[in-house]
Amino acid sequence: MGGLVRVAGGALELPGGAVVRFMRTLRLPESGTHPLPPGLGAFPLRAAADGPDGAVDQGPDGGGVLLPVLQREAVWLGFAASAPVALQVRAGAVCAVSGRPWSGRLAQDPQNYLVLPRQPWLDGISSGRGTTRQFVATPPGPGPAAAAGARLQLQVFELRAHARARAGAAQDRAGWGAARPGGRSGPVPGVPLAAPAPGEALRVDAAATGLGAGGRMRQEVYPDPRPLDDWRDEPSARVWVHLVSAARWEQVTGRPAPDSPVDRAAYASAGLPWFAHYDEGAPDRPDPAA
Repeated sequence: MGGLVRVAGGALELPGGAVVRFMRTLRLPESGTHPLPPGLGAFPLRAAADGPDGAVDQGPDGGGVLLPVLQREAVWLGFAASAPVALQVRAGAVCAVSGRPWSGRLAQDPQNYLVLPRQPWLDGISSGRGTTRQFVATPPGPGPAAAAGARLQLQVFELRAHARARAGAAQDRAGWGAARPGGRSGPVPGVPLAAPAPGEALRVDAAATGLGAGGRMRQEVYPDPRPLDDWRDEPSARVWVHLVSAARWEQVTGRPAPDSPVDRAAYASAGLPWFAHYDEGAPDRPDPAA
């Protein structure tokens, strides 16, 4: 391990040419199964400790990057890569890709990693065949919605030397490209969505933000066409992604968190319910449906 991890252009750059962007979106109701929600721009991203040229400390304590998330927002991860890499995504004690208990070793039965750039995005924690529960901000503590803990961890694995020569041909046959988190912009009016069950929306404490599993959506994880031994045994890098409140972001960085485009109007346009506690004391643009 020990590959360089950097924050550059609002994205997280990992060894092997992988790039991860953390995208804002709307919170889905926790009942029913829904289409993928739209992308509403990228979250700001900052290393937890200032390093040279955007370098990120990968140490077990205090390292990683900070992500300011409001309770009216959800997060999805958009990916790009200049060469094939395997990416694991940990949410607390759970593997987000498989929904099983976390293991830092790659496995294919079930597959517990994503292959970039073939996989364009990941919206949450696997909840069964072809479905995912959305990454949302929750108060840390017990309960299924807060089971993911307070942070994500990303681990990237590169190909072994014997597999690199085949990588270009395999990518061409599979029709892979440098997939980027595009094509998911703006609310989509008219999408039928189930109403939330009473009391299912959770209030996020202003001082401490955790990562939880929210509404369910349809999402596939593309299978890896390679044998497992094409990948190195050890990750080239691992990095923690800490969700923080806007107040905590300001305390750590000395700057207010940027304004969010996620407001009442965005929810109204998408036909999604808005809860009073989404306000978090911040003003919103006027709701044209009000």
